[in-house]
Amino acid sequence: TIFPDVARPRMFGFALLWGVILLHNASVTACPSSCHCMEKNGLTVVQCMSRNLERIPADLPRDTVVLLLAANHITHIPNHAFRELHYLQELDLSNNDIETVDMGAFLGVSDSLLVLDLSNNHIQSVPKEAFARLRAKISLSNNPWHCECTLQEVLRELRLDPETVNEVICHTAVQEEYAGKPVIQVLDSGINFCNFHHKTTDVAMFVTMFGWFTMVIAYVIYYVRHNQEDARRHLEYLKSLPSNSQISKDFDTISTVL
Repeated sequence: TIFPDVARPRMFGFALLWGVILLHNASVTACPSSCHCMEKNGLTVVQCMSRNLERIPADLPRDTVVLLLAANHITHIPNHAFRELHYLQELDLSNNDIETVDMGAFLGVSDSLLVLDLSNNHIQSVPKEAFARLRAKISLSNNPWHCECTLQEVLRELRLDPETVNEVICHTAVQEEYAGKPVIQVLDSGINFCNFHHKTTDVAMFVTMFGWFTMVIAYVIYYVRHNQEDARRHLEYLKSLPSNSQISKDFDTISTVL
């Protein structure tokens, strides 16, 4: 070699650069052991269906476009669960045991996500912030929804799947008469769950104030009666004492005897 001292560092530099590239590609395309990853029409599809998963895998490929997590035992969608998946367009979480969705669950994918399926879970309510800025078509059918003000405000901002929208049913409601009815049907009839919330709050406040007022009145009545009783006893005691004239007569009688 003509320049041996120069060639070795250069070759080492190329090897190091190539290693960094391979490491980066591995982090982008690595597939979780519990899932099956494939290329479909040039898109990375991660299939994790029916794998008895209890939580969302943390080592998902960053170039994932379609993520299928249906038919598992996932109970919770935590904050930032998909924040590294900037290319994610379709997310299927149907037929799980999901009960809670954190307010930051979909941060990082709100701009890219086009389809979100949360049907057939155990979700009763979600924070308003959870679906903020989501443009995806969302399926929320067959969940035990509790129909109240927050749910109404959430649904108002969502783009619900028209094919399943009538399957979003009030399992329970702030007014029992709406339990068992489609949420959209109830809202379209002009019902405002937020009004019920305020009315319920007003009634609770009224009951509390009435209770305090009753306690105050009862205390005043007790206080007055107690004072009257003390005054009566004191008066009877004074009446039982001998008068001054009687004391004088008794004194004169004693003097005469002496």
